Amino acid sequence: MATQLSQAKSPTELVISWEALPKDFQLEDEPVENTGQPLLAGALRESLEISGFIQPQMLIASNFGLCATVNGQFITKAPDWVYVPSVNEVVGNRKSYTPNLEGDIPAIAIEFLSDTEGGEYSVKRSYPPGKWFFYEQILQIPIYIIFEPYGGLLEYYQLENQRYELKLPDENGRHWIDVMGLFLGTWQGTKEARTGYWLRWWDRDGNLLPWAVEQIEQERQRAEQERQRAQQERQQKERLIAYLQSQGIDPNNLPPFE
Repeated sequence: MATQLSQAKSPTELVISWEALPKDFQLEDEPVENTGQPLLAGALRESLEISGFIQPQMLIASNFGLCATVNGQFITKAPDWVYVPSVNEVVGNRKSYTPNLEGDIPAIAIEFLSDTEGGEYSVKRSYPPGKWFFYEQILQIPIYIIFEPYGGLLEYYQLENQRYELKLPDENGRHWIDVMGLFLGTWQGTKEARTGYWLRWWDRDGNLLPWAVEQIEQERQRAEQERQRAQQERQQKERLIAYLQSQGIDPNNLPPFE
């Protein structure tokens, strides 16, 4: 997704500057490509919130404009999900984000593939540049992830020597993200009436970070287990009382234990 102020010829050299979004600039409000994308993005954030990972200085957003000025041309691209470790100022209703000017460079950008080609692999250098080129060469985002939710294909790219290199997952099919202290991988199941593949987080011990509905179910199961344990203890106590009474012993007047 790119918004242009004017047309320019393809530059031979990149002159990158970090400027604030012009006050009179109108960001394009492009529709989400399919209904599954907001669910995928929301699920990624939800488990982070529940686990207590998210801190006020972080910026985690979806379909959100990242800005840069290249050779005098203002550019904005909106990844489907983005994580910025720290911003200079916590803003409640942030409409866009300019790295370096407003805080850290994004650590992770994620794109969800859809039926229509969205420029996720585009290395187009001329204005407006492709997403891949923008993330790799202009913003230099360390981790770029492309996820195909229908087949569950997860492509994990890491910036090395100013180029994205594809990385293989570990034996569990997950990728360790050091900046977050979490694993990222695919998971198959149902959430909010959508059945299919999802991106999920795991902690360093391999525990899946739950969604709200999963946490509620976990709490219900723990409560049920506690109820059953209390019931078993009560039944054992009742059997013991009955046995003592059958032996002519008053359970309420037992001799002191020596």
